[in-house]
Amino acid sequence: MVAADEPSVTSLTLAGGRLAALCWGRADAPVWLALHGWLDNAASFSRLAPELSERLDIRIVALDFRGHGLSAANAEAGSDYAPWDYALWDYCHDVLDAMDELGAESAALMGHSMGAAVACLLAAALPERVERLVLLDGLGMLSTTEENTADQLRRGLLAHRMRPSRMPSYPDLASAVDARVAGGVTPIDADTAAPLVARNSCERSDGRITLRTDSRLLKASPVRFTSPQVLALLASIRSPVQLIEGDQGILGERQWAIKARAAVPYLTRCVLPGGHHLHLEPGSVESVIEAVVGCQTA
Repeated sequence: MVAADEPSVTSLTLAGGRLAALCWGRADAPVWLALHGWLDNAASFSRLAPELSERLDIRIVALDFRGHGLSAANAEAGSDYAPWDYALWDYCHDVLDAMDELGAESAALMGHSMGAAVACLLAAALPERVERLVLLDGLGMLSTTEENTADQLRRGLLAHRMRPSRMPSYPDLASAVDARVAGGVTPIDADTAAPLVARNSCERSDGRITLRTDSRLLKASPVRFTSPQVLALLASIRSPVQLIEGDQGILGERQWAIKARAAVPYLTRCVLPGGHHLHLEPGSVESVIEAVVGCQTA
């Protein structure tokens, strides 16, 4: 453990220094692992976790997944679970390593987007380690049809044969935030993006700001689950699941989202005003906190 950043949050290093994390709440309180989305980091929970940890009297540990934020990239991690690729299931080892070091035989998992997919994988495969799921605008995993399996493998293999590209640099942090807003996969505003970019940035010797993200994260995955496999995994989840969606998020009434929700045995759904990052959006985070607290204390 390293020094506290501010009174309400503590920085952690886990898994032999391979993983970085932010932590809120009493050290001996029940553990919730918070899992961020693709290209985000632990700061994704910086507006949600302080109040939520206090109201539920829990310890929220938000990880930087490998290659994200302050955690090591696969190429430098020196872990038994650090291949060159970033497969979705590899992140499960990040969560398990963190749980083991924290002494948590089981824990609640709170995941956003890709983090929700990782949480679902762990709940399906290792139900004894997962007490409950809180999923924030994410459910299930990206899939590929059986017919496109060879093409997915081809794209992934060719992409990973190419030399990793350098991440872009910017004259200042505000410019880096503007670039995230302009180039995000899902809509995000500057106020919401600012904590994510700040944690993911570093200053070069020439004074320019560059991103810590491992550029390999941008490469196509060689293998994805098929849609029937994803539905089978969701059907295997036995822990209670609270799904909180933004009404402007990525799920809604899309056909795949409807099928995914129907597959989960013990799911409670809540739709709130907000976008894909509603748990970080200044105008939406309070309603997310109320929804989580209300479900846990009902």
